[in-house]
Amino acid sequence: MPNLKDLRVRIASVQSTQKITSAMKMVAASKLRRAQEQAEAARPYASRMDRMVGSLAGSLRDFDAAPKLLIGTGKEETHLLIVATSDRGLCGGFNSTIVRAARAKLRALQRDGKQVKLICVGRKGHLQLRREFGSLILDAIEGPSKGRVTFANAEDITGRIFKLFEEGAFDVCTVIYNRFVSALDQVVTERQLIPFPVSEEETVAEEMLGAIYEYEPEEEELLGQLLPENIGVQLYRALLENAASEQGSRMTAMDNATRNAGDLIDALQLSYNRTRQAYITKELIEIVSGAEAL
Repeated sequence: MPNLKDLRVRIASVQSTQKITSAMKMVAASKLRRAQEQAEAARPYASRMDRMVGSLAGSLRDFDAAPKLLIGTGKEETHLLIVATSDRGLCGGFNSTIVRAARAKLRALQRDGKQVKLICVGRKGHLQLRREFGSLILDAIEGPSKGRVTFANAEDITGRIFKLFEEGAFDVCTVIYNRFVSALDQVVTERQLIPFPVSEEETVAEEMLGAIYEYEPEEEELLGQLLPENIGVQLYRALLENAASEQGSRMTAMDNATRNAGDLIDALQLSYNRTRQAYITKELIEIVSGAEAL
C-alpha cells in the first residue's frame, strides 16, 4: 500500500510542474503571435523577389556569361546542407523532425556517391547531428539572440556560405527548416539556394502572358546584384518561419504537458483518497476488534 506522505509529495511535485508548463504555454503563445506576424509579413516580399529573379534567369540568352550563383560550378558532387533548428528544447517534435529530414537527405546523397557537408544553425540540431556526422559539420551557429530574428542573422549565415562557395567547398547548397502553417502544423521544407533553381513553369507562364520585358542594365548585371540579395532574403524567411514554428510547437507541447499533468494529478488524488480510506478502515477495524476483545 502506498505511503500517504509519498503521495502528497508526488501530487505537490506534479502541481508545481503543471504551473511551470502552463506559464511556458502562455509565454510561447505571446511570442508566437509576434513571430507569426513577422513570418507572414516576409512571405510576399520573399516570394515576389524569388519570382523576379526566376524571370530574369529565364530570359537569359547567354548562360555562359551568367553569374556563378545561377549556373553553379557545373557539378553536383559536393552538397552543403544548412540545418536550421532551435537553441532551446521543450518544443515537441520541432527539432527532431528537422534533424530526421536532414539525416534522410544526407544518407540519400551519400548513397548516390555525393559528398555532404553541414552547417548547423541552432544548438539542438548540432547536438543531435554531431554524434553521427561530427566530421561533416563545417560550422555551428547559435540561433538569434533572445529569440528575435533580424536580417543581420541571415546576412551572417549568407556571408559564410558565399565564402565557402568562393573557395570551392561545395557545388549545391540547400537549407532545411520548418515552414509555419499553424500552431499545430509545421512542414519540414528543403529549399535549394545555390545554384538558383530556375523554374520552367514560371518562365512558360510569363511567355503565355505575352509580356515582353526589356532590362536595363542587362540581365547578367542585374542577376549579379540580385542573386546574393535573394539568397539572404530566402534565408531570412527560413529563419522567420522556423521561429514561428518553434513557438507554435512549444505552445502545443506545453499545452499537452499541462493537460497530462492535470490527468496525473487526478489519478494521484484518487489513489491518495483510496489509500487514506483504506488506512481509516484498517484503524476502525483495529479499534472494533480491540473493543470486542475486552
